[in-house]
Amino acid sequence: MSTKKANAIKQVLSQLIADVFEKSGNKALNYKQVSAQLNLTDPSSKQTILAILQEESRLKSGLFKEVEKGKFTLKELKTFIIGKVDMTADGSAFIITDDEFEDDIYIAPRKLRNALHGDTVKVYAYEKSKGRKKEGEVVEILERFRSDFTGVLTVSQRFAFLIADDRKMLHDIYVPIEDLNGAKDQEKVVVTITDWPQGSKNPVGKVKHILGKQGENNTEMNAILADYGFPLAFPQAVEDEANNISEVIRTDEINKRRDYRQTTTFTIDPADAKDFDDALSFRELPDGTYEIGIHIADVTHYVLPDTALDKEAYERGTSVYLVDRVIPMLPERLSNDLCSLRPNEDKLCFSAIFILDKQAHVKEQWFGKTIIHSNRRFTYEEAQEIIETKIGDYSTELLTLNRLAYILRDQRFKQGAINFESTEVKFKLDENGKPLGVYAKERKDAHKLIEDFMLLANRKVAEYIGKQGRGKKKLPFVYRNHDAPNEENLASFAQFAARFGYKISTKSEKEIARSLNTLMHDVEGTKEQNVLTTLAIRSMAKAIYTMKKHSHYGLAFDYYTHFTSPIRRYPDVMVHRLLAHYLTGGQAVNEEAYEKMCVHASQMEKKAADAERTSIKYKQAEFLQDQIGQIYMGIISGVTEWGMYVEIEENKCEGMVRLRDITDDFYALDEKNYAIIGQRKKKRYQLGDEVKIKVKTVNLAKRQIDFTLIG
Repeated sequence: MSTKKANAIKQVLSQLIADVFEKSGNKALNYKQVSAQLNLTDPSSKQTILAILQEESRLKSGLFKEVEKGKFTLKELKTFIIGKVDMTADGSAFIITDDEFEDDIYIAPRKLRNALHGDTVKVYAYEKSKGRKKEGEVVEILERFRSDFTGVLTVSQRFAFLIADDRKMLHDIYVPIEDLNGAKDQEKVVVTITDWPQGSKNPVGKVKHILGKQGENNTEMNAILADYGFPLAFPQAVEDEANNISEVIRTDEINKRRDYRQTTTFTIDPADAKDFDDALSFRELPDGTYEIGIHIADVTHYVLPDTALDKEAYERGTSVYLVDRVIPMLPERLSNDLCSLRPNEDKLCFSAIFILDKQAHVKEQWFGKTIIHSNRRFTYEEAQEIIETKIGDYSTELLTLNRLAYILRDQRFKQGAINFESTEVKFKLDENGKPLGVYAKERKDAHKLIEDFMLLANRKVAEYIGKQGRGKKKLPFVYRNHDAPNEENLASFAQFAARFGYKISTKSEKEIARSLNTLMHDVEGTKEQNVLTTLAIRSMAKAIYTMKKHSHYGLAFDYYTHFTSPIRRYPDVMVHRLLAHYLTGGQAVNEEAYEKMCVHASQMEKKAADAERTSIKYKQAEFLQDQIGQIYMGIISGVTEWGMYVEIEENKCEGMVRLRDITDDFYALDEKNYAIIGQRKKKRYQLGDEVKIKVKTVNLAKRQIDFTLIG
């Protein structure tokens, strides 16, 4: 038997023996009793078990101890812990567990057993020495977080290595020459790990995709997508399935639906949008009330459960929005054609219809399948011009909708919703994707009008299902949950905001919301707006998808879901299916299965947001690459133990001033007060302070921008 195989068997057997002790409450047992519990009673197995018990009890880091002659116990009862690897820059790691009472466990580099950042592992935790952090070692890798890595290939005559882009991937990946698949030296590629031989420092992999020449826009954007695990293309089976869907809307299908083709309907979207997944219809009724329809593309009519299309959409979870492109959740045939509510075409929808009075109170509501015919496609700019000038196509409808939206918004804020208006950075790009300029996107009434009616539909759909049935008869449904902020985080933010003269009350949830809204209003247009808004958002809990009914703190809604974007969010597909199921008298669904889908959707949403932020970082670095030596005014936007982040006021690009480059004193981080302080002269650089900086260096490959302080 090979040494590798023998070690693997020994490792598995050690864990099985440890399980016996844990199940017995860590009672002292001899090797015969352990053998009997494991049903391994042949002489050879018994001798192996005895040898493991004796060997481990002699080792300082061993699992077992001999408490009396021939009798053993575990060194510590709760020996094994399962958690995720959080790698540090020096090659050591901490194991993060779901148990809020369990401290993170430190793992020295040599005890990681080839575990990588994000992997789910089983760890043996040592007894904690007094005054020391808890330590342990990985005994089993339960699930790899990822096996694909992007990076730059270095090719020699006999072999090649991938140097990964991911800073937390500390091992170069060895690639045999026969597994290069046409990739050349210094090209950017995706490599998948195929093996990691016992005792080998480096994993072995093969080239999966050639992304292209490093530094080229297309190469770098695809590298970001691949790095976050998003596929670069749809599988052929998915494309074929989409292309085979008929565009003909049959008469029997129309007869099952409410017909809104004669009602004034339009879409309002960005000028560069290709998919229009929501439309508004408007009709004034004889009694002076308004019938307003929120019409959402009926994606679930075309994407059926368990098809290749459905499985691919579920895996992706969401569309991804990078600086220069959208990676859709569904193939173009659906997102830009069948499910795009283009003007002058009949389209199938799932709709929320409301009768509103002049004070925007909902008098009646209806949810169901419809057919619509959009009369006009507005860009946000076109709709905004009509709102401001009060003339143009459908001006009466737009002005009435805008007035009602203002009332809905005001009602929301009075109920305790928080008005976060952070600056959204956009780039002017040339035909090759190179950034020529950076600007802040402005949100006007036309944007808010659409948002307010989408919020109304999402809230009312969630309320409609959420209020049906009690206890065991409650209908399982997908909700968008947003918890109240952590008190400690909020107190810390309030203390920081006070330095700028803003008061945050933490007496009650309504008081918190009121004072945050006052802050958001007062900081608008100030140099500290972005820093304070970003910090305020960070102090909030993260929104997630779940089957457990919770309120949405930020919006001040008791019930909330996502119904309005099934083209680009899989949870909305789930909501459409569940709503249709319950509207036709369907029984409660398997809540546990749906909850797993919610967890996956929340994870993919976070990955998409991280990918978007990374693409912005890359474009900021690319833009400032031509600005080396340029001097700007900036705001300190973050502080760490190795430096401070500064956001340039003019273009919102962010870089770092490293502590080692501030030479007038030795500076250290004051984490509690969001500052770095000189140890001799006590000069303080505080989050939110205005500073003058010069662009020092730009590392495009690492997406890093370094500044130096001026004066």
